[in-house]
Amino acid sequence: MTIIKQDDFIKSIADALQYISYYHSKDFVAAMTLAWEKEKSPAAKDAITQILVNSRMSAEGHRPLCQDTGIVVVFLKIGMSIQWEATLSVNEMVNEGVRQAYQLSTNVLRASILANPVGDRNNTGDNTPAVIHVEMVKGNTLEVDIAAKGGGSENKAKMVMLNPSDDLVEWIIKTVPTMGAGWCPPGVLGIGIGGTAEKAALLAKQSLMAPINIHELQAHGASNHLEALRLEILDKVNQLGIGAQGVGGLTTVLDVKILDYPTHAASLPVCMIPNCAATRHTHFVLDGTGAAVQTPPDLSDWPDISYQAGEKALKINLEQLTQKAMEQWQAGDILLLSGKILTGRDAAHKALVDKLNKGQKLPIQLKGRFIYYVGPVDPVGDEVVGPAGPTTATRMDKFTDQILSETGLMGMIGKAERGTETISSIKKHKSTYLMAVGGAAYLVSKAIIGAKIKAFPELGMEAIYEFEVKDMPVTVAVDSQGVSVHEKGPEKWKKIIQVDALKKNNQLLQCIN
Repeated sequence: MTIIKQDDFIKSIADALQYISYYHSKDFVAAMTLAWEKEKSPAAKDAITQILVNSRMSAEGHRPLCQDTGIVVVFLKIGMSIQWEATLSVNEMVNEGVRQAYQLSTNVLRASILANPVGDRNNTGDNTPAVIHVEMVKGNTLEVDIAAKGGGSENKAKMVMLNPSDDLVEWIIKTVPTMGAGWCPPGVLGIGIGGTAEKAALLAKQSLMAPINIHELQAHGASNHLEALRLEILDKVNQLGIGAQGVGGLTTVLDVKILDYPTHAASLPVCMIPNCAATRHTHFVLDGTGAAVQTPPDLSDWPDISYQAGEKALKINLEQLTQKAMEQWQAGDILLLSGKILTGRDAAHKALVDKLNKGQKLPIQLKGRFIYYVGPVDPVGDEVVGPAGPTTATRMDKFTDQILSETGLMGMIGKAERGTETISSIKKHKSTYLMAVGGAAYLVSKAIIGAKIKAFPELGMEAIYEFEVKDMPVTVAVDSQGVSVHEKGPEKWKKIIQVDALKKNNQLLQCIN
């Protein structure tokens, strides 16, 4: 009889969450390295370089890969022959493990979970509760798949009830571009097919727990319909030219995972959920012999590369920046920012707009300033701030025109694209939008040399900070003329990929003839 002890289970959950907060899996690093090696788009290669360098820095420093340390998702397969030595329920034990992991003093993880989602949305303070799925199975072990799922990628999940005769691949190829770049590609697409609506979503999420192995499948070829489907979707999505961070390039997805389930004759439920460049998950088994032990990867698994912005990067002193000088920037320019910037994301923007609508004085001066869409991790040791990568900029689109119109804000920094109306507003106000790389939060934090809260401290990680930065790397994503790299980049690289494919086909035909 296998006895699972409460303390062993809690410790295993906590250790696993700490582990995945700073270690990418070996298969992910290998796949990202391969994408880096073959990438021809300078902008995409720069982004992948930052992601890989950030990954190694996090592994060395034991600090989060991303400022969004995720919502915890757990799949449990509980053997029906095990017995528990516990006073807490299974859910209570999982949540205690989450609590211990996210509040560990040597590597504090950001608490992002809000209670009352359509009410006052109060932060629970310890990232609980987790989302827990339990399956009772034969056997005498406890199998655990655990992930920390970032909000940016989770928000891009897509669900559809297709007709049985509809073309699944066609729906995917039409849908992926609508997801934008907020899910921080390149990553992994998880696809669930069949069952019912909720089952398809569960299958999609569960599929993302598997290791990246598409290169093995490409080498030996498909042996069944789902494997063939994985290969077809991988090729067709990458042919879209979306690329790393949506700036245009050869690799949009590293792998495609699919799980299916029998479904009703009248139905074809499909759910697609992406995993971002901060893919975090692990697996362990408890057999009654103690807590699970996570084995760290070898640092030799990472490529020996460093990040340099390049000779064409423009060094910008924000304290001396003029409107005229800012208007000379062009979409695609790489900048190294030094000086002081403000931070603010969803809750802070809402608070600012509420004050504007009431005619109240703002607690901070925005005129001539840049605001960075970020919710940083708390610092540890001698850190000024913890990992502080960008959040998805489109969530601030609803506030942007009013902020630009009424405050004189000069520019914004975030990740992913801006909406059409927001781009028009940026052009109208001669503003600019800069992009930092999602998935490079620890690297970005090293450019922050000062941090203090300036407004709304009650918002926790969503408070407005003033950061002092030195050589913070960003790209001009929308310039003052309204030109967007997220529009022109994918268009350019889609054409390049199509031309290259045509050339290869012609060469193949010549060889055959």
